[in-house]
Amino acid sequence: MLDFFRYLTAAVMTLIAIWRFPAVRYGDAHRRALWGGYAGFAVALLLYTPAVMQAVDNIPVVDLSALLRHFASTAAIIASLTYVATSYGKSSEAVVPRHVAVSRWIARASYPAGAIGVTLLTILFFTAVHRPRQTDDFLSEHVGEWGAAAYMSVFYFFPLVTTAVCGFQWTRASRQAETTSMRIGLRLMGISMWMGLAHTMARIFIVWAAVLFPLSHSTIETLVDLTAMWMNLLFLIVAVGASIPTTSAAAARWKTLKTLYRLHPLWFDLVKAFPGTSLYPPGSRLAELIHIRVPSDVRLDRWTQDIADACEKLRYYAPETLLWAAEDMTASHPDPEPAAEAYWIAAAIRAAASTKASQYATGPLQAKPFVDTDSEAAWLRRVSKVYAHIT
Repeated sequence: MLDFFRYLTAAVMTLIAIWRFPAVRYGDAHRRALWGGYAGFAVALLLYTPAVMQAVDNIPVVDLSALLRHFASTAAIIASLTYVATSYGKSSEAVVPRHVAVSRWIARASYPAGAIGVTLLTILFFTAVHRPRQTDDFLSEHVGEWGAAAYMSVFYFFPLVTTAVCGFQWTRASRQAETTSMRIGLRLMGISMWMGLAHTMARIFIVWAAVLFPLSHSTIETLVDLTAMWMNLLFLIVAVGASIPTTSAAAARWKTLKTLYRLHPLWFDLVKAFPGTSLYPPGSRLAELIHIRVPSDVRLDRWTQDIADACEKLRYYAPETLLWAAEDMTASHPDPEPAAEAYWIAAAIRAAASTKASQYATGPLQAKPFVDTDSEAAWLRRVSKVYAHIT
């Protein structure tokens, strides 16, 4: 059962890290720090799964997976502290609230503290921790040893500080959230941090209680397994809480991708007819949808501009009466206005392929009161729907 939760938690955190990976290239320091936290915890949780642990065990360093897991967790914790600190905007404000100043100071101090912590972990791991053989669970196998207790105490210092800071900030921010989804997400993340604080304190108690008091191995394993289940649960709550505020963004991105899918036949033929209209050579529909050169909303804005520029060039090839003929032909169409524009574009593209450009442009297409890219894209979707079925 515990192994199932380990795989589930690692898979969920890995998917979130992959989902937010574009922030590394397009995001600001705030979103990159958030991705760093997810990625670090995803690596740590993967190193906690039996399959990955067995793979790492092939390296001739006993319990190396535990050390790597603690390194990844430390990096994720530092990224989380940076994320919290950058959540409050610029640091050049005239009056900075005390809790914001404290968070920023902790985030700045986390980098040298992290370097010192990683160094101490490495030294204690190779000198103080008794490691005669590979273990399935580092803590339960080494609990009761002074060296392991000191090693784990150094490691637990970082989550102890992080869960306290993040728990306070996210709980406080949830009361001031502007949207319901953001309020629920922050509240869940705050709860998970308080759970993490309780988990860290319990783990510290276990490792030192086992050193100071005689505890049976079965009792230790039970306590460690319970806290491990607690840890996996809190990570799942973090994943849910972090995902809720992004549902609207995910829905908007899905809508944009669907629009790009619908516009592709129209956009592709127009930029093919006039090379140089697009900033890059057009590709197939699949290739255009899966590439990550630019965000989808930026691509949509470019495509609408490309289509408008190409249609402007078509006016030098289209006969004067072409638009009237297209309007007459589509008068009985269920959506006549975009259908007329679609037929005008299709015929003008064919004219551009077989005739020379005129010195004068024909009349422009019907003016449309577009207020933003979304409204223009909505119109072009209707045009492209008809255009794609013209033979």
